[in-house]
Amino acid sequence: MCGRPGLTYLTDDINACAETVQKGDPDRFMAVMSARPEQRAPLFILYAFNLEVARAAWASQEPMVGQMRLQFWRDVVESANSDAVPGAHEVARPLTLLIREKGLDASVLDDLISARWWDLNKDPFADEIAFHAHIAATSGGLMRLAAKSLGAPDALMQDIGVIGNSHGIVTWFQAIPELESRGRQPLHDGRLETVRDLATTALHNLNAVHFTRAPWCAALRSAWQTKALLKQIKAQPERVAQGAVGLSEFHKKRSLFFKTLVGRY
Repeated sequence: MCGRPGLTYLTDDINACAETVQKGDPDRFMAVMSARPEQRAPLFILYAFNLEVARAAWASQEPMVGQMRLQFWRDVVESANSDAVPGAHEVARPLTLLIREKGLDASVLDDLISARWWDLNKDPFADEIAFHAHIAATSGGLMRLAAKSLGAPDALMQDIGVIGNSHGIVTWFQAIPELESRGRQPLHDGRLETVRDLATTALHNLNAVHFTRAPWCAALRSAWQTKALLKQIKAQPERVAQGAVGLSEFHKKRSLFFKTLVGRY
């Protein structure tokens, strides 16, 4: 068991969260393992929670099943801000304790869950504003929660969200072939010019954010490939439709090693 007095995390729960992330989001797992050992549990909990929520819409052909799963997580977040005893779920239980211990913003968590209602239907985003709102609620929100869990100051949350949003643009581009194969319309406008413009804007926003070296920057390291991949997409936007956005395993690991060495993301 680990935690502070009154807030006890079960080792089995943390291990289960780590295993969920390792199987479902191997790049984030690598990023977490680059953090200090004492920093890993909060990140594993949040990333496992993110996977549980993201998978809700794909659990069944029946939208009602996905809605029930998403409502379960909304109930978990709501109950975390009460004196209710955490449930027995291996992700919900440590998430409840983490919310209480770190004072995580329930509205950010709820926005992340609510955004996943889009995944339950096949309607496209109404416009580019709706698309960016979805990215900000999911990837941007998750990045802010991760940074908060490691002690990042509230005054920096807007800039931290920018990093999460840029990372979200990349991961969304990588997911487009799969989303389309499932009958979804992932972009309001899928022209190559639009893809290039989205990558260019995200890269500009990312380059405008700078942080001095701090321990909590380990929470930002899940975005360690983002700049390189945005440059790749900007130069060759056709890679998105081809499902060819990505770095070699050697390049990924080398980049992560050096960024960990200098304490950056």
